[in-house]
Amino acid sequence: MGWWGEIAGLVVPAECAGCGVARVWLCEGCREALGGGSAGVVRPRPAPPGLPVVHAAAGYAGGVRAVLLAHKERGALPLAGPLGGALAAAVLAGGDGGDRAGLVLVPVPSARRQVRARGHDPARRIALAASARLRRAGIPARVAPVLRQRRRVADQAGLGAGQRRANLAGALEVRPGGARPLAGGRLVLVDDLITTGHTLAEAARALRASGAAPEGLRAAVVAAPAGSFDALATRTAQGTGE
Repeated sequence: MGWWGEIAGLVVPAECAGCGVARVWLCEGCREALGGGSAGVVRPRPAPPGLPVVHAAAGYAGGVRAVLLAHKERGALPLAGPLGGALAAAVLAGGDGGDRAGLVLVPVPSARRQVRARGHDPARRIALAASARLRRAGIPARVAPVLRQRRRVADQAGLGAGQRRANLAGALEVRPGGARPLAGGRLVLVDDLITTGHTLAEAARALRASGAAPEGLRAAVVAAPAGSFDALATRTAQGTGE
């Protein structure tokens, strides 16, 4: 979508990106689904080694899935705002809102060829919107896009868990000098979606290898498959104030 399409869509939106209702970018029902009311701990089964605790704002189904795909694959850039709000809710569900040292959101990078094809980096754009939402709520937050791919990886679509693990092993690294922007805040890995967890596990490995990731590294995503929400872990985290 070009800049003219984005502006025209803001003035006269064709339909809700989530459910298709006419003349609105995002209807109230789809906004509510992204509101973070069902945010909780998610844990793929089996979980890959090194995966940090992950919180998601919503289940990856229905309108939520449609909105994520519209933003990522069809360039519906105004959706970054509500998606960023959902990501901010997932960050806060991890109990990080009271950390006055500030939050550093570290987006998982897209492959360069995907960024070129899409015209934007979805996770980074959503992270920027989430940090703005957190700051408006009085929580110091910033985005540090310090991770990069150190080698080419295959498209993850259609790969099984074992294939994803092999595809991503050692694929990410912290940019030279990247440890400095990470200093002085609580690190939270962020992405739009978690499925098998191997992407976030590899991102966490890269941060730890750089020496920048402290104990208790967390992650937050907009959405996760409904079956990966861990009700017991969510209740435990809420009860202990983690």
